[in-house]
Amino acid sequence: MTQIISIHSFRGGTGKSNVTANLASQAAMAGKRVAIVDTDIQSPGIHVLFGLDETSMKQTLNDYLHGKCAITDAAVLVGRGANAQPGAAKLADKSLWLVPSSINTSEVSRVVRDGYEFNVLNKGFKTLRKELGLDYLLIDTHPGINEETLLSIGISDEMVIILRPDQQDFQGTAVTLDVARGLDVPSINLLVNKVLPKYGREQIRSEVKGKFNANVAGVLPLSEDMVDLASSDIFSLRFPDDPWSQELRRAAKTVLNLE
Repeated sequence: MTQIISIHSFRGGTGKSNVTANLASQAAMAGKRVAIVDTDIQSPGIHVLFGLDETSMKQTLNDYLHGKCAITDAAVLVGRGANAQPGAAKLADKSLWLVPSSINTSEVSRVVRDGYEFNVLNKGFKTLRKELGLDYLLIDTHPGINEETLLSIGISDEMVIILRPDQQDFQGTAVTLDVARGLDVPSINLLVNKVLPKYGREQIRSEVKGKFNANVAGVLPLSEDMVDLASSDIFSLRFPDDPWSQELRRAAKTVLNLE
């Protein structure tokens, strides 16, 4: 049975898409069948991490939502394109699909103006699960709380909330947790990202767990190497020995129940 995981943050800039791409990649490297759907249609970007651009994204989630193609036609097997960087290229023989959102300005404007039917999106999720035989379906959500995000969270088996050790993030995470608990999401995990190295990981874990009464799956350090990479590759595959990558793999075992 496919496990549906919504990955969310209340604010932008938390590293949500980066974490999503790396979690999915770890699952794929473990032999799992995984798909990511980029529902952050207003500000898409996860495709960049896998080396995809307009030429390699012939169909997108937008095309599916507007009835122009089947959702499986928009699913790209990542790691196989000419633009794949060393990390993403390790996925070339793995079962990891990405359904990207369009980066065309008119398509983004159309969604912002008109929205979309969630029932169509939900039908697409079901199709992906069945046709691709998925172990995991990861939904990269739009930051904040809107109707589409609430509906995505509501159908999920698990929710992962990404936050930074920042007071605005803490307030937003409290709101997000209240919403998720109100929707009876079966499992909720927090991932703290961009933590300064001077702070002890276990101290941050304990403080965040106590503040929100929620499990903290990982505390990811702020990495200069990741900043330098500038979202051009899958960091945990390119730099597997980096402390960020090591903690990400530990978090993946909790979030994805990987051995």
